[in-house]
Amino acid sequence: MVSEIAMSAFDVARVRVELEQLVGARAQKAYQPHYEQIVLRMKKSGSSPVDLVIVRGRRVYLSERDRPMPQNPSSFAMTLRKYLGNARLIGVLQIGFDRVLRLDFEHGRGKISLVIEMFRDGNAILVGDEDLIIQPLTSAAYSSRVLKKGERYAPPPSATDPRNLNEKGLLDLFRDGDRDLERTLAGRVNLGRRYAGLVCKISEIDPRSSITDLGDEEQSSIVDTIQLLMKESNMVGEGSVWSENKTDTNKFFSPFTHSPREGLVREATDSLCAAIDSIYGEHDANALARRVEETVLKEEGGRNDDRLIRRAEQQRKGIESFIEEASVLQKKGSSMLEAWSHLEEVRSQIEQQASKVGWSLTSEQASDSKWISEVDPASKNAKVLLPDSNGEPGQEVLISIEGTIHQSAQEYFEQAHTLKAKAEGARKALQNTESEQKRVSSRVAKERNKGKVSSVRRTRKFWFERYRWGIVGPGRLIVGGRDARGNDAVVKKHLSTGDLYIHADLHGAASCALKRVDGLELEEDYDVSSEGVCKFRIVQSINGAPEDLQMLSDDEKKEAAALAACWSRAWGAGSAAATAFHVRPSQVSKATESGEALGRGSFVVRGTRGWHRDLVLKMAIGLGTVNGIPMPVPGSISAISNSCKRWAEIIPGRKKKEDLARRISKATGLDHGEVLAALPSGTCDLIDHGLLGS
Repeated sequence: MVSEIAMSAFDVARVRVELEQLVGARAQKAYQPHYEQIVLRMKKSGSSPVDLVIVRGRRVYLSERDRPMPQNPSSFAMTLRKYLGNARLIGVLQIGFDRVLRLDFEHGRGKISLVIEMFRDGNAILVGDEDLIIQPLTSAAYSSRVLKKGERYAPPPSATDPRNLNEKGLLDLFRDGDRDLERTLAGRVNLGRRYAGLVCKISEIDPRSSITDLGDEEQSSIVDTIQLLMKESNMVGEGSVWSENKTDTNKFFSPFTHSPREGLVREATDSLCAAIDSIYGEHDANALARRVEETVLKEEGGRNDDRLIRRAEQQRKGIESFIEEASVLQKKGSSMLEAWSHLEEVRSQIEQQASKVGWSLTSEQASDSKWISEVDPASKNAKVLLPDSNGEPGQEVLISIEGTIHQSAQEYFEQAHTLKAKAEGARKALQNTESEQKRVSSRVAKERNKGKVSSVRRTRKFWFERYRWGIVGPGRLIVGGRDARGNDAVVKKHLSTGDLYIHADLHGAASCALKRVDGLELEEDYDVSSEGVCKFRIVQSINGAPEDLQMLSDDEKKEAAALAACWSRAWGAGSAAATAFHVRPSQVSKATESGEALGRGSFVVRGTRGWHRDLVLKMAIGLGTVNGIPMPVPGSISAISNSCKRWAEIIPGRKKKEDLARRISKATGLDHGEVLAALPSGTCDLIDHGLLGS
């Protein structure tokens, strides 16, 4: 996976233009395949459906990829479906020059909006009439606004909009700056670090230049370049994928054709959305698989290293947030003391007016003054504006009307002090977390040196683990019932058109489904580690899968039939060989002739059967991980030996399966119960091929 880079305001501006092409489309369904991701499926008349993918705090783009979706929608997805179902998109707006998009829809009940914020941790907020919040993806409270159900939505405090910038405005922003050109453009001009560097490169000005040394010609060049980039970002055009070379996985996207720095290779795409999709599309499409992996991990006692990584990351973000907010509050307090006379004059005016006409009327009249935002009669506080460098209303601060300006400023200093104390406490907690990470890493390293994996306690299992299961051929999944109830479930729930029904020619044998496209696939970055663990991921798209498994090679059908025979009573009876057959799903039925009856787990098979005779009873178990979960991977000898470095052949024998499972568990670190479930019923023996570490 490439490193994730959040969208800039330029990127948001271009995506807005591309989303405008969807105006008139209707929202079909909303999904939340992962806590970090929202997918809104859109359909425009005469066109195929397209997904609007929202990855919180990172990106928003259009994609036509196939992506698995959860069967049970989240509460937020249900809310989106309730309010946006069949609603028509009527407009797309970028709020200011910020990383905020507002999608306006209309339906029978009126207008409704979805606001997408892509800064900090990101958010998606459903907004109704009068800008009242119907539901945010995540509730949050900031110093200047509150994002909670029932509150009025307020966008983030506005920053400089470089679209309105001329040479005079640029000079005003440069006047009090003490940083170099690139940092000033990134911060005060609101271009961001990446595109500030691009402006310097196009203008042919050293990014480390002092802003006080810039001449009129250079300032003019900077303004012209900014306006050029603004024009490009606000029109439909190609997108760019930039990298050091074509094989480099460290890629980033851009709406511009200008190279941000020397030595980069550009790959042109039809749009910026296409550029984003080419880099992150596959990762985002696998969001459901990541969610399943995280869900099956029990928070306490699960993969401690991952849990600690997440905790450390949260603590680091907390420290940054505390320090940042403390800095803002401290600056407000200092600014209040600098503007003491102005604030005291405003405070006195409010106090005098309240004594004349009362607090309620004073509150109503507050909007008449350009220096007063709000007066709260209950708390006797007022939100007033400080003068900026030009003497115009600027930053908002809270003052007490009945107290002094120094006391109000002191409130900000005390709040900043409290946040700094919290940051210090978070630093100590982070140190403890990092120490615990080292202990866990050391323990895991010792286990690996012994050839063991870290076992995982899980609250949920993968769907196929409810049955007997294994892989054959290229990783194709075969599942079979463990009992009569399981046989019914396999046929009714998991036997689909194009699959094969397989059954050993013995009464009471497992009903098995060989899946056409479901299976396990080796990870792309698969590299056998020191302990020889192969890394699988669950897929629903086996490469080269035929439309009908009747077209499979005889060898793969025979592998599946042999597994089905291993799961029958032929194994426990000590048979040297067995017989099984396969048919299409349409040949399997519960319907009987008049006067006949079928018990639970039994089915009628009609028509021609494909027979497999003289099947040798043997199977294999490999050491692997599935979606990151260490577990025994059962299957045919061919499938397991071709995938796993450490595996064992399981044959009928005289050893109790419990003893064999205990031996495998002790040598590998795998859960004893999971190993036991992977073995056939009856006594077994083992031919080791590195599974036991020998």
